[in-house]
Amino acid sequence: MRKWINSYFNFTKAEFNGICTLLVVITLCLALPRMYNWFRPDAPTKAEIQEIQALNLEGTIKNPAAQNNAYEAKAASPKIKLHAFDPNTLDQQGWQGFGLSPKQAGAIIKYRQKGGRFRKAEDLQKMYTIRPEIYQQLKPYVQIKDSISQVRFRTYSTTKANRAANTSAVVVYELNGLDTMGMQAINGIGPTFARRIYKYRERLGGFARPEQLLEVFGIDSAHYEQIRPQIKIDEGQVRKININTADFETLRQHPYLRYKQVNAIIEYRKQHGNYSSFADLKKVAILPAETVDKLVPYFSF
Repeated sequence: MRKWINSYFNFTKAEFNGICTLLVVITLCLALPRMYNWFRPDAPTKAEIQEIQALNLEGTIKNPAAQNNAYEAKAASPKIKLHAFDPNTLDQQGWQGFGLSPKQAGAIIKYRQKGGRFRKAEDLQKMYTIRPEIYQQLKPYVQIKDSISQVRFRTYSTTKANRAANTSAVVVYELNGLDTMGMQAINGIGPTFARRIYKYRERLGGFARPEQLLEVFGIDSAHYEQIRPQIKIDEGQVRKININTADFETLRQHPYLRYKQVNAIIEYRKQHGNYSSFADLKKVAILPAETVDKLVPYFSF
């Protein structure tokens, strides 16, 4: 064959061997797909797949062990017995009876021990241990009776006029000048609340109005009404921040501002120059007008 090819083409022995090898490789490449199809098992048809699924389903239904396991799993899941309850008096076992774990129920008990109170059913939503689906189940059964906080609120309301006539008997404290020990002299403020109030006051730069106590964790409206007659606010002690010179970290520490809002305030200042009034601050797109109003006592220009 080589002599026949050499009669037409002048190839060396090495070139001829290379051509033969190339032809073998090409032939194998063309033949392998066909050989694969010969040996590959046929895929099941749609009808066969449906038949297999039907058999599997029938086997599951007729399998007593599978039925027994499903029944036991269902029986093992806790059953919640719903009944009327007062979240301000329900004990730990009662919360666990509603499907909460011991740790979750304990968190609610600790919240109450630290002065937390539920004034309405919706207050249950602020407890992160109560999942939304459990809250929806419990909500119709909440019946809040005359709790201690409500009695205090009602007592304050009915005797307000009497206390006003006897203001000399009430000791009033200036809240911005007190340390944690001084705060504990106020009726209704213990060590825990004193630390919380102090820390929040430092973040704010001082209280500008008494109502800001409601922003302290754990102080609800009834607790605030108990404290309110005993305090006054000296707004002159509020620390102000110069909005035109403050850096990012200084602004970021204020509880009324979020990260993106601080960034927007600084970027606006870079692009448009110094702020001259709070009207300029309201031009920052992501800064709501109500937030600017709350910042009025704390910013200067």
